[in-house]
Amino acid sequence: MEGEDEKEVLEPMSPSAQYLNSSALSLIILGVLELELPIDDSMAMPLLKDVFLPINPRFSSIMITEKKGRRKWKKVEVNLKEHINVPIFPSGMSREYYDECFSDYLSKIATEQLPPNRPLWEIHILKYPTNNAAGNVIFKLHHSLGDGYSLMGAVLSCFKRADDPSLPLTFPSSNPRPRRKTFFRRLPTFFTALVHTAYDFGWGLFKTSLFKDDKSPIRSAVDGVEFRPIVTTTMTFSVDQLRQIKTKLNVSINDVITGIITLGTRMYMEKRNEESGKSNTTALVLLNTRALGGYKSVDEMIKPDSNSPWGNRFAFLQVSIPKLTPSHIHNPLLYVNKAHRIIKRQKNSAAVYFTGHLLTFIRKIRGHEATARYIHATLNNTSMAISNLIGPVEKMALANQPCKGLYFVVAGAPQSLSVTMVSYVGELRIAVTVEKGFIDQHKLKASIEYAFDLIYKAALHP
Repeated sequence: MEGEDEKEVLEPMSPSAQYLNSSALSLIILGVLELELPIDDSMAMPLLKDVFLPINPRFSSIMITEKKGRRKWKKVEVNLKEHINVPIFPSGMSREYYDECFSDYLSKIATEQLPPNRPLWEIHILKYPTNNAAGNVIFKLHHSLGDGYSLMGAVLSCFKRADDPSLPLTFPSSNPRPRRKTFFRRLPTFFTALVHTAYDFGWGLFKTSLFKDDKSPIRSAVDGVEFRPIVTTTMTFSVDQLRQIKTKLNVSINDVITGIITLGTRMYMEKRNEESGKSNTTALVLLNTRALGGYKSVDEMIKPDSNSPWGNRFAFLQVSIPKLTPSHIHNPLLYVNKAHRIIKRQKNSAAVYFTGHLLTFIRKIRGHEATARYIHATLNNTSMAISNLIGPVEKMALANQPCKGLYFVVAGAPQSLSVTMVSYVGELRIAVTVEKGFIDQHKLKASIEYAFDLIYKAALHP
């Protein structure tokens, strides 16, 4: 009977969960919620107990390793007091002072590992007013619990619509319009895809095992960069303005955003070191591999036959950041078009699919630790990561407290720079997270905002 009871509370860990919580790699997701009104932290306990914990058994489970080395989720009793943190700062200080306190606190918890003897999440409630919010709530979750898509769905399950709590939050659709092609029109694309797949898969192997990006103003190339302090700054762009650029260039919004970020990054690099504008620099652009057309509810995600399942369902493109030329400054739309062509060419490739099979092969032959080391090397040999999520269209509220804004940060990757984005109520919030003391986050932010202004003005007034 005792063995049967134990089996009932053990759930096998997915391979990706094991990769992301290993001796070689441990990634943390920090979701920051900015509230319009001062926070009443008395709502935290019932909200977590009645809403958050029931979402998924992983929020009430710890990782264990069996005798044969197999790792599983084990359900445990959760002491919510151990998961809620309310830091105390000096009272009566300025918003600028609390901005610094918040930034230092975010950096501190980003570099601290979650205790393995309790479920891998925490909530931090900062009740001090900053320039962006009357108070902040930080959800700290281990990436092994799920990817940004899953965890965003989980966190947003705790929210209601601010205008009408009886209605569900809605999200923009990401379904592309299907295009029908005849066999003969598909044939050239098929052969091109074969060539691109062979090249991209081979280049990815060499990139992971032999070739590294050049050391540059955005890549310190030091060992253990993932353990160094980080600092995050954010900026906001209008989704309507991004759509105007998209329409003008006939590309996707993701192409526009990638073009803006990489152009701004290149300009920052060149200002720091004139020669670095021509350095070999690669960005990992994370892709959601689910078949989806917008967010699914958490209930739909946890169904056994869901086409948008819970967990870690992502892959990445290794995108070479276009080198900066004088023509890109005079006509920045050329840079966006170039980024679009690079991404489109790599999407016309099954290299991501074969890379997934390669990871499975490594895991079966050498185990999940070796697979995690391979992923670590892929990250370590590149310069930056870019990922984005789709947020709700309507303003939301947490326990009747309106949410002014939100963004997320990924910590623990062996890179000096990562850029994360989430849309919310018609705005795109971008968080730039950098290795503290190596990259000047304020100058990098200014360069990206300047790149946006250049591209937007060029699109409206060619």
